Amino acid sequence: MELAWYALLGLFFATYLVLGGYDYGVGLLLARGGTLAARRAALTAVGPFFLGNEVWLVAAVGILFGAFPTLEGELLSGLYPAVLGALAGVVLVTAGVQLRSRPHADSARAGWDRVIVAGSVLAALGWGAVLGGLLQGLPLAADGHVAGVGHLFTPFVAAVALATLALVAVQGATFLTLRLPAADTPSVARLARRLVPAALAAVATATLLGLLSDRVRAAVARPLIAVLLLSALVAALLVARTALGRGRAGVAFTATSAALALPVALIGAALWPRVLVSTVDPAASLTVADAAASGPTLSLLGWLALPLVPALLGFQAMCWWVFRGRTDGRAPVYW
Repeated sequence: MELAWYALLGLFFATYLVLGGYDYGVGLLLARGGTLAARRAALTAVGPFFLGNEVWLVAAVGILFGAFPTLEGELLSGLYPAVLGALAGVVLVTAGVQLRSRPHADSARAGWDRVIVAGSVLAALGWGAVLGGLLQGLPLAADGHVAGVGHLFTPFVAAVALATLALVAVQGATFLTLRLPAADTPSVARLARRLVPAALAAVATATLLGLLSDRVRAAVARPLIAVLLLSALVAALLVARTALGRGRAGVAFTATSAALALPVALIGAALWPRVLVSTVDPAASLTVADAAASGPTLSLLGWLALPLVPALLGFQAMCWWVFRGRTDGRAPVYW
């Protein structure tokens, strides 16, 4: 039962990173400048999705609170600067997108664009720091509590945060190749292809720093699985770049989505059966079984989740089906 809920938590958070990733990626791309009309077109492309995408974060947090109360307490206390930054970014992006559409002067709209860019950067860096902090391990003492937050300020965590930022930017640019009018697609596809090498370099830097980190090497219980999933991430980015060059936006978007979801799978599989690895006392590490709620509680939550999960999946599928075309009404080339 604990494994099923742990897998569901990972699935929901990975889905949020994939779907929220193109929200924040499009927000990042507003920093390129351009005309107000071009920036509005980019936001229009993501507009029907971004609030629905955040539902996956709410669902993941609900699972964390209900099914893993011990993990929730130590995770939020041990990584709260990263979590706070990420949530602040989510709020800024949501507020910026909503308020930009109000009647404003052009200078005010440009100001809200800067708010969206800042929020997108915060969200991407924050969630990346959470992933890096989990993989590096936390100073979990024998009393079961995390001491301090200095463990977040390491080169490895910073590198993972920057790698996540780069992956999010690629995801946003690739998403726009699906949604913008066909006349605008070639320039966005070229941008996405140029961003892929930057993402590969960021992933390689994070990997190198992880190999050099005693904490990371000690935390990873299954290095072979970690290597395989990391190789899959690199392969996904290469597939995306090739597909973008051939005008296959659907293949490229599928590949970049896989690249954003794979870090969550990597962390879950590499740390298993632990979920929080202690860097000060290995015996104090928190396992999935210890972090989970009691069996009756998980069973009750299962009955509650049984109708909600299909409803959430159905809503997401319906949203994508209704808004599956380009913003000019034409269908994109998926495959």
